[in-house]
Amino acid sequence: MKSNSTRSMTDHCSEPSQTNRPKKWFSDFRFILLLMAMPLLISVCNPAADSGDQKWVLIWEDHFEGNTLDSTKWTLISTSPERWERASDWNRHMIADERVYKVENGHLYLTGINNPGIPDDPRPFLTGGVDSKGKFHFLYGKAEIRAKKECAQGAWPALWMMPEESVYGGWPHSGEIDIMEHLNFDSVIHHTVHTRYTNVLKNTREPRRGIGNIVADVTEWNIYGLEWYPDTLIWTLNGEETFRYPRVEGLDPEMIQWPYDQSFYFILSQQLGGSWVGKINPDHLPTNMIIDYVKVYQLKE
Repeated sequence: MKSNSTRSMTDHCSEPSQTNRPKKWFSDFRFILLLMAMPLLISVCNPAADSGDQKWVLIWEDHFEGNTLDSTKWTLISTSPERWERASDWNRHMIADERVYKVENGHLYLTGINNPGIPDDPRPFLTGGVDSKGKFHFLYGKAEIRAKKECAQGAWPALWMMPEESVYGGWPHSGEIDIMEHLNFDSVIHHTVHTRYTNVLKNTREPRRGIGNIVADVTEWNIYGLEWYPDTLIWTLNGEETFRYPRVEGLDPEMIQWPYDQSFYFILSQQLGGSWVGKINPDHLPTNMIIDYVKVYQLKE
């Protein structure tokens, strides 16, 4: 767009030939009009000058360069084998082992595998995940995660956020924000919030607590986004809004409909199995979720 607009300006702003030179008064008048129109012309020739994204300032990012995970930003998630059957569906197979994660060619790979026979680990499957708890968290802004994945029966990768301090109490009272979840070989992704209001008091329709029919080819690169304001959460897919969850005024504070006034951190996790996604097909493993980058922006002061 920029190069085409520039060529057009050059064609139309070239100096007229001597044989067709306009009279001086007309030339002066045209010059004045050009000065008045200059801001618009600059905007056309440089779309970024009028872009809505100009209000955002990048404050944190990771492009997963090199061949090691940046431990100043991320911690590997691990669940003790002794308690795996009592753990939550999402983390029961988590292990801090190089067989389920790697940083390579500017990407983070989080993998689900069949247990290759790790001693004293009875879990049939193992998965990789990272979180930024205690290392990076933020309140309000825009998050963008560029990722793609492989599909498998029983695979349940997620890009999500949890509260750093849980000021309203344990889950779900202090909230959870699921930026993207995908199941099996589905052609759709899910956006969801979890709160006391939605999970305990069962207010899931006014407003809707999530959506699960956003069509996406998850095997291709997509940018999964979240814009977080004091009164609204807005999900995006490749820059286009897909869902929003608003703060509802006038409710009893004990309902905790909006716990999203505290800092949250990231969780990036390749998950396998559970009551939602169903049984795991071991023949479909290994399977990867691949992260290109994570970026966080905040509004200009």
